[in-house]
Amino acid sequence: MSAAERLILKTLDAAVRSPGAAALIKSLADRLDGALAQRPASPMAWETVPLNLYGDSLPPLVRSSWVFILRGGKASGAERHPNSHQRTMSFRGSGDVQLWAEGHWYSQRLRSEPEGVIEDSWVSIPPNTWHQWVVPADHWIVVSFHTAGEEDLIEERGDPGTETVTRQGRYL
Repeated sequence: MSAAERLILKTLDAAVRSPGAAALIKSLADRLDGALAQRPASPMAWETVPLNLYGDSLPPLVRSSWVFILRGGKASGAERHPNSHQRTMSFRGSGDVQLWAEGHWYSQRLRSEPEGVIEDSWVSIPPNTWHQWVVPADHWIVVSFHTAGEEDLIEERGDPGTETVTRQGRYL
């Protein structure tokens, strides 16, 4: 990881862990837990986070922020964002982010460690990089930042081995 990327992640980490942001994110996560319980077939639920929650501490490249709850015991399936660099932290729980490169999946296990090494709780996913979330038994709460705005963020689903896109759409 470059020094510049590490600085971005540390800046985002401080913003998420600020008392006001952490309290609202916890509240959103609790609400999402209820939403996920009402939709047993859904692998995840999410909400956007207003950027002003973080004050003026975010790097200018950040255009949107999201809280996701990922269902325990599931994998999200392969997805990528052709128009956004995604940076995601493990807020509560732990799991495995798998990134596709050189013809196979590479694992980066993340856990919620406020005092840990930044690479233990954050992943940086460049645009057009296939990735999937593999969640152990307990639900996993993550906070994501994107360089695309809420209305513009594109998600593609498909097969990274063949580069076949089976679905493309916007989150909102």
